[in-house]
Amino acid sequence: MNRIPVITIDGPTASGKGTVASRVAQTLGFAFLDSGALYRLTALAAIESGMDLGDEPELARIAAGLDVRFEGERILLSGREVSDAIRAEAVGVAASRIATLPGVRSALVDLQHGFHRAPGLVADGRDMGTVIFPAADLKVFLTASVEARADRRYKQLIGKGFPATMPALLQDLRERDARDTERAVAPLKPAEGAHLLDTSNMTIEQAVEKVLGWYQSVLK
Repeated sequence: MNRIPVITIDGPTASGKGTVASRVAQTLGFAFLDSGALYRLTALAAIESGMDLGDEPELARIAAGLDVRFEGERILLSGREVSDAIRAEAVGVAASRIATLPGVRSALVDLQHGFHRAPGLVADGRDMGTVIFPAADLKVFLTASVEARADRRYKQLIGKGFPATMPALLQDLRERDARDTERAVAPLKPAEGAHLLDTSNMTIEQAVEKVLGWYQSVLK
């Protein structure tokens, strides 16, 4: 390949796409973009400043000016590690809300394109293969049953010391899925030509190996 390769991994909340994408990037030595984190970072900044989550112009301004770095699975905002802070449920709910705002999505497009650099990029999110990198070399749509995703999210939150209950998580995931798939701008759906990967009964390692195998096939 003469151009800089891109692998996109899209999917719903708590499907494991972030962990899979990060490990694929580390294995290949590629840059990593967690696009969902950009919405969470925007939400975190808005919440911390007491901003109205319906103020689209101001939210777009914050989104466009994010100073973010991904270091493995660590996320830094203006040099401050916020990897755990952006995983709080309140931040996730706020991020899902502001992700429906066209002004915020538009503000983050250039920021996301800025991660496309040599030797390659692995980008995860909900519209990486459909909107941001439609010419990606490999597109993956990674999903899992809502029950499997709720179980993973529960273990993740409890492990980090956050309160969580399964009924609430199931309801939240179903509501987020509905918002993500039904929104007018860049709805969640498999990109054209995407490989579908259901990880309900797979380990992270198995999912990573599957994606790497598909990428090797692309190179041939």
